Amino acid sequence: MREHASVDYKLRIIMTLLLLASLLTGCWDRMELEERAVVLGISIDTAGPDAAKKEDEVSHLMGKYPAPKQSMIQLSVQIALPGRIPLGPGEIGGSSDGGGKQTVWVLSVVGHTIDDAMMNLQQQISGKLFFGHLRVIVISEEIARKGIQNINDYLHRNAEVRRMAWMMVSKGKAKALMEAAPKLERVPTLYLASTLDDAVRHGKFPTNYIGTFWSNSSKKGQEGFLPYIQIMEGENVQISGIAYFKGERMVGTTKPFEIVGYLVIKGISPAGYRGIIHLGDDSQIVTIHATNREATTTVKIKDGVPHFTITAMTEVNVEEKNEEVIPINSSRILEEIASENERSVKELVLGLLRKTQEKESDIFGFGELVRATKPTYWNRNVRTADRWQKLYKESTFEIHVTSKVRRVGMKAE
Repeated sequence: MREHASVDYKLRIIMTLLLLASLLTGCWDRMELEERAVVLGISIDTAGPDAAKKEDEVSHLMGKYPAPKQSMIQLSVQIALPGRIPLGPGEIGGSSDGGGKQTVWVLSVVGHTIDDAMMNLQQQISGKLFFGHLRVIVISEEIARKGIQNINDYLHRNAEVRRMAWMMVSKGKAKALMEAAPKLERVPTLYLASTLDDAVRHGKFPTNYIGTFWSNSSKKGQEGFLPYIQIMEGENVQISGIAYFKGERMVGTTKPFEIVGYLVIKGISPAGYRGIIHLGDDSQIVTIHATNREATTTVKIKDGVPHFTITAMTEVNVEEKNEEVIPINSSRILEEIASENERSVKELVLGLLRKTQEKESDIFGFGELVRATKPTYWNRNVRTADRWQKLYKESTFEIHVTSKVRRVGMKAE
């Protein structure tokens, strides 16, 4: 009996300690999901001409608390509606009559800075803004060309913002992407994020989350870049190129196919682009599909400036030909296809390099290669990001491309 009583006494002590622990360290600061305003996406545009007066009446008391002397922005957010986000299989769009707009609530406010606009937004909603599920930040091209230092600073300081969110630059108004309701996704913001995730998976765009962008932008020998997107018919989204930066300002964009040039230079696989090869005269056409890439870059100092040698290899498959007379099973034809592909890729890479050199925007990280492998030269001649921007424009390049045709399909002739 004493043994059973002792065991019972010990159990009571353990239960008491567990109860005390739950009271002392439990969810004293909990916040119910319904009490949060879960922000899924943010868009930032320039504000209209009457925005300053409207915003001053809301948060600056008509001059008693002076507003910052800078241009106004319009901030739009996509907030998840509690209980409306489908958790299982069902009809795309969440309802039969509203599409993706039924699952989210889009609100727009104006402000002098991001934090100023967020304070104005918080005044309009009862729940506390929560950025733990923020997936997409869309910036208009106009804002990006003016500079995004304030945007980066605000998001950098917010511990809730995940570094694996996507930041992108939109052609035209960024708000349109918050209001879009694509047919293939119940939550519009998730469609934007999955579009870029799938592009990375299929070899059509490099991995470049917001954390990667911040990391590259902070380096002395590299600049950041962002996806450049635009909304198409049917509220679909297209990746229209790369928006490349010099410091905090966007200085240019590439064309969609020029993304291949970046992927080749960096040797990113899998390769996901298709190209057209002309054989002999222009009437004979073969369509190829790149499947794999490899690349190495070396640097040496030539005539006082860095000289880079890029050696790239691509593997391609033959997917289509337009005439039966093209003997795909001929080694001569395969060599001609490989040779023409090498020429096209080299021309594409050189064109992209010239474009970024003109704007002094080293999005490839060549400066970091010089800094790592030529420290004496870097410390003596470069040292700063501003100096490398000037020196990148003067750098020279040598491109070597090899191409291999791996497959020609089930039917060779």
